[in-house]
Amino acid sequence: MTDPREVAARYRSRQRTRDADGAEAQETEDAGAAPGAAAAVDRAAYIETAIQVAIRRGEFDDLPGAGKPLEGLGTHHDPDWWIRRKIETENITGLGPPAIMLRAEDAGLGARLDALGREGDVREALEDFNRRVIEARRQLQGGPPVVTATRDVEAEVVAWRERRESRRAAAPAEDASPPRRRRFGLGRRA
Repeated sequence: MTDPREVAARYRSRQRTRDADGAEAQETEDAGAAPGAAAAVDRAAYIETAIQVAIRRGEFDDLPGAGKPLEGLGTHHDPDWWIRRKIETENITGLGPPAIMLRAEDAGLGARLDALGREGDVREALEDFNRRVIEARRQLQGGPPVVTATRDVEAEVVAWRERRESRRAAAPAEDASPPRRRRFGLGRRA
């Protein structure tokens, strides 16, 4: 069953495109509007009518997620949630605004530091991270604001040492078996 409003909107749209140089188009141009503005208005009216018809038919009823908050927003409002979610779901690295990339790096910085074996390397990584955060705050190119905090190098080094010591203490308890000999093709074979 067709809605008379939808039929009328289609008719008006066809008439506007057929009579592009007709009297109504001339009136629109004389009124100071851009050429084609009447067609755009009619297109918008047609779309709005189609939406209203679909609402009356109930095509928007019981959609999944209706009336529920968007997932992944957290407790605070992040205006760049969609960029962050896209970067996380697509596992994109090295691409994006500095604010988003630094936020993602900040989340995984502890694991990256734990992979380092020397205190000097940890300090260097933290100083590099802090330098990039400060540079991103000074940027004049626009984009989302940088909300990532710099890290306290001394506190992070102490935390790195503690995590390292706890891993070392847990390692002998887990590995009670004797070490296996590796064969590299050198020497005698057992």
